[in-house]
Amino acid sequence: MLNVALLHKQEKNIMKNVWLIGAGPMAMDYTKVLQNLDVNFTVVGRGKESALKIKQQFGVEPVLGGLESFLDTNPEPCSHAIVAVGVELLFDLVSKLMDYGVKNILVEKPGALNKDEIFSLESKSKNLGVNLLIAYNRRFYASVEKAKEIIENDGGVTSFNFEFTEWSHKIAPLSKGDGVKEKWFLANSTHVVDLAFYLGGKPIELSCFTNGCLDWHPTASNFSGAGITDAGALFNYQANWESAGRWSLEILTKEHRLIFTPIEKLQVQKRGSILQEFDESIDYDIDDRFKPGLFKQVLKFINNDFSDMCDISEQSKAMNCYYKMANYS
Repeated sequence: MLNVALLHKQEKNIMKNVWLIGAGPMAMDYTKVLQNLDVNFTVVGRGKESALKIKQQFGVEPVLGGLESFLDTNPEPCSHAIVAVGVELLFDLVSKLMDYGVKNILVEKPGALNKDEIFSLESKSKNLGVNLLIAYNRRFYASVEKAKEIIENDGGVTSFNFEFTEWSHKIAPLSKGDGVKEKWFLANSTHVVDLAFYLGGKPIELSCFTNGCLDWHPTASNFSGAGITDAGALFNYQANWESAGRWSLEILTKEHRLIFTPIEKLQVQKRGSILQEFDESIDYDIDDRFKPGLFKQVLKFINNDFSDMCDISEQSKAMNCYYKMANYS
């Protein structure tokens, strides 16, 4: 089993001062990680109810009143900030942190509510010299790390397919900020899409087809497409938000089919065999103890190891692809 303390000691032993912006469910997952990394951090929230939950579960007293009120107290800029709030608030809070002088920011996916906000954050981060990363934690699943080893040993990805079906009957009644459900593909489905293109390469040719609509997602409810990536891999995808389905991903090499169903676990099918077996060699200890992928993502972030992370420039380049897939204008 992996030892969290030992893993942390292997990284650079530099004092960090982290601001965690937000006090909701996602912020609670980050709080658990930061506590176990023994990092000096401050939680900045708005509501008393969510702040009370963090205090009761972790013994951490959040600063109330929101980011703007906190910054009015003129604190010394932190070394790293993590923004874990509603999608509709991401752009404004990240902008405020950059203006204040914070140079390393990890923001929850997708980074902002629309492509114009993403483009604006990219431009601003470049002008101010800010490392702005998008928190696609699935890149750091133990299952994904094992798959990367197999892919490298097999000589790369030859093809892949994925599904990003969302359960509309569960999403429709959710209370979300203005515009969030209308951009649900960007706000949520890109978790699996980002992972697929992270492993298989970025699209250089892409054909997309959509039809249908939902009250809360009017641009499309049925999605299909195919293309080729800069790694030479062929791919196809589909999702039907008005039918049955789930998130899934299959990566094919010359020797193996790598099956992520669920994405947290890896099944492997060898060439010449019909057996699809879970890879029992994977150590899932860290992913079982924390929200999967989150511990390693935060560990890399606070130690300024941004390799394998999605930076704002990568996210900006993906916008045209995402908008085409979702039929956004």
